[in-house]
Amino acid sequence: MTAETHTGAPTGPTPDGGGARPLRVVVAADNAGVELKNRLRDLMLADPRVAVVDDVGVADASDDVAYPVPALEGAERIARGEADRGVFVCGTGIGVAISANKVPGIRATVAHDSYSAERSVKSNNCQVITFGARVIGPDAAEKILTEWLGHTFDENSPSAAKVARIDSYEAGRV
Repeated sequence: MTAETHTGAPTGPTPDGGGARPLRVVVAADNAGVELKNRLRDLMLADPRVAVVDDVGVADASDDVAYPVPALEGAERIARGEADRGVFVCGTGIGVAISANKVPGIRATVAHDSYSAERSVKSNNCQVITFGARVIGPDAAEKILTEWLGHTFDENSPSAAKVARIDSYEAGRV
């Protein structure tokens, strides 16, 4: 398994003068998802909305580390505040999503279409999107990821109370 940090766009204000800070993204994959993970990582390195990409996935298809290991490491980094978002890949996307969701405070989902990816952030404040390398083509994954990176959660939306309910349950306050 690798643990590499790649620097993408510079940090600081956005080119249009806005205050949005470029994202710190962690990527993770097992051997079934390593090729797609690498392609998505490289795409994000060229994206001005992404400052850093940390790669905690396997280095190549010969590495047989099971998907929970990199998914849990990536999710833990987000939970500790070391990354803002995560992009995790396995054969179906399901295993890495289930693994990531075991980390308190993490909301991860499989999204193989644009609408689900959009709603994962806008309605559910998901920090992690997962893909199944055996389910989605790389061009479609790139399109969905590019769109997903641009979505933000509105803390004043009607969805905010629903997400707060989930957070309360997880914290044992319900």
